Amino acid sequence: MIPPKEILEEAIKQVKPFVDKRISEFKNLKNKGITEFDFKPFLNIEPYKADIFSEACFCILTANSSASMGIKIQKEIGIEGFKEYPVEKLFEIIRKNGHRFAMQRAERIVLLREKSELINQISKYQDGKEAREILVKNIKGYGYKEASHFLRNIGFDDVAIIDRHISRFLFENNFVKPRKTITKSVYLESEKALEKIAKDLNLTQAELDLYIFYIKTKKVLK
Repeated sequence: MIPPKEILEEAIKQVKPFVDKRISEFKNLKNKGITEFDFKPFLNIEPYKADIFSEACFCILTANSSASMGIKIQKEIGIEGFKEYPVEKLFEIIRKNGHRFAMQRAERIVLLREKSELINQISKYQDGKEAREILVKNIKGYGYKEASHFLRNIGFDDVAIIDRHISRFLFENNFVKPRKTITKSVYLESEKALEKIAKDLNLTQAELDLYIFYIKTKKVLK
């Protein structure tokens, strides 16, 4: 079996320009409040703009779904649609793209509008872990994974997204013991393991996540 460090180093050789580009797109959200995402050649979808609130909605959409589905829905709804569309229109767009929980996600997006001020203030925090606790306590539909996903996508480097791809990578390479469910303590244990890997490779948590996702899916998404 090839050691995980060698697998990661090979991934860095293969897709570093794409990862660097994605990180710069995330940083634009943190610094400017808006960005343009370009997922080619990994997804056949035209570049589109996103702001901080639409990215918060994207992370609601990807829970129990996929990044590629969330990207397609985010592009179709657009920045203004997330802020203005009635729940019925959101539901129709989400449903036609194949999301299993279309009405629940539409309702949570509408509910999220009440927290738009908090969502935008969070980007000004310096400590991602502190920001994550605030999001988990205040945003319906956000656990540690969703909050970390949002923070990474708006330019934070210091939180890990423990999804099924990352968990599998950690389990398969004996960084953590296999678990059936990811509790808060398991999440934080996994995050610490990733911090060590990132430090060893001179990467941020944000970069490491994109490389592991690429290893598991052959895509650099978000």
